[in-house]
Amino acid sequence: MPLPASPQSLRFGFILAPRFTLCAFANFLDVLRLAADEDDRSRPIRCAWSVLSATMSPIKSSAGISVQPHEILGAPSRFDYIVVIGGLLENIEELPLEYIAFLKRAAARGIPLIGLCTGGFILHRAGLMNGYRCCVSWFHHDDFLSQFEGIVPVSDRIFVIDRDRLTCSGGASAAHLAAWLVERHIGRAAKLKSLHIMMIDEEQDSDNPQPVIPTEFSTRDPLVKKALNLMQQTIESPLKIERLAERLKVGRRKLERSFQEHLRVSPAEANRVIRLTQVRFLLENSPYSITKIASDTGFSDISHLIKTFRDYYGTTPEAYRHPAPAPAAPPDSSI
Repeated sequence: MPLPASPQSLRFGFILAPRFTLCAFANFLDVLRLAADEDDRSRPIRCAWSVLSATMSPIKSSAGISVQPHEILGAPSRFDYIVVIGGLLENIEELPLEYIAFLKRAAARGIPLIGLCTGGFILHRAGLMNGYRCCVSWFHHDDFLSQFEGIVPVSDRIFVIDRDRLTCSGGASAAHLAAWLVERHIGRAAKLKSLHIMMIDEEQDSDNPQPVIPTEFSTRDPLVKKALNLMQQTIESPLKIERLAERLKVGRRKLERSFQEHLRVSPAEANRVIRLTQVRFLLENSPYSITKIASDTGFSDISHLIKTFRDYYGTTPEAYRHPAPAPAAPPDSSI
């Protein structure tokens, strides 16, 4: 990506999808706002931003709060970056064609495109991510696979920089992606100032793993976090340890050593516990049959699930879901 001629020329154009994610927009924009000025006056000195629109009508976020656009789409060449803020998946296809044409003109002129939250879905649907890696939240990993067959998203990192395409998983990771851009164009001091004022005490780069779904395991090791995240994403079809290590671009022995060092279990055992934890959750919170739960959590059949569940929890799935009532207390003979 070419650097702008001077920090003052760093300009961002925002496209907000219908029912866009307010959190991703606010986190990204506030990092820019705090880095753009010497003090806390919010003056756009070092960089500037505009919310773009084809109609200038207010754009409603998924939280119901609307944002008033600043200017019409116009020529994309007046910006150094175009940022697409995605939102609820059911509204992804509602982005009008004028916006898609604008994004295609920007790509043709070599302007880097940024997809926040499900903004990567929008860029993919517009044909602007072919040959690029795309970061997707673990929460939307399966949604991405179902919509874009044959394309495996990156769901174990908070953001991905692939040449002139920048994508992130949304939420707090939008602040870290903006901070990466601030450091690149304005300087490290401005980056740290923004993060500190926003009470973000730990800067993170693109290699940092996404927060994993809560499990019985807790670790700060990035490799083990990524492995646990990948296990959770593939519960229905568990990966063999060799394939897991291959996806993480490490050797099997290194992966096993990391698990023993940080969790005191093997990757295979951790994978088994993650799947059993999901079984227990489904038993408690879903009406699914034991057969369907076995299928949805990667067990070969119901007998395999029953044996593994009983070995770990000391009871069968059916008994866990419908525990026997406690025996009645004997009558008090002293009366």
